[in-house]
Amino acid sequence: MKKRITIIEDNSVISDGFAAVIDSTAGYEVCGCYTTCEAAFKKLEADAPDLVLMDIDLPGMNGIDGTAHIKKLHPATIVLIITVLQDSDKVFQSLCAGAGGYIVKNSDTAAIIKSIDEAFAGGAPMSLSIAKMVVNSFKRTTDSPLSERERDVLRGIAEGKSYSKIAIDLFISKETVRSHIKNIYQKLAVNNKAGALKVAGNNKWLT
Repeated sequence: MKKRITIIEDNSVISDGFAAVIDSTAGYEVCGCYTTCEAAFKKLEADAPDLVLMDIDLPGMNGIDGTAHIKKLHPATIVLIITVLQDSDKVFQSLCAGAGGYIVKNSDTAAIIKSIDEAFAGGAPMSLSIAKMVVNSFKRTTDSPLSERERDVLRGIAEGKSYSKIAIDLFISKETVRSHIKNIYQKLAVNNKAGALKVAGNNKWLT
């Protein structure tokens, strides 16, 4: 049985190119091409892809959030990011969201198929330059990237305190608390309190 692959990419030239390569390769077939995550999600159950090729910068929901959505609904589905952006923050955020690897958009035919093969074999395909960025990203997070005040704010959240209570305890304004929260999310590459607490807890940054 052929492995089913969905492509989510708003550039038709790139999408058509990937589709042509995949459909001409034994064992693989494209089950859907979409320009937005929202459109792909409507067909996700029917398409039942084994692997999704996901652009990062998409109209509407971006590929990072799209990856997280797919992995939440279908943990076994592999998501590979296709990107030209050598951006370590987006690479790191995509990995945190559950992406299994990367393919750069200007890869040749052999490299594209090799990456897909590797992903299905349980590997994590990515270019050397992106791999280096990922390693550096993880190195930077070995020690807490949070300031002492940011850790104080996060401890307050962990204790279930409201923003107002945290502000009173730390002798700062409620708006300053919100500002610290925003910085915490950005530094930890998360978008909610639960994500921040999970990252900080796993790294023992609050103890």
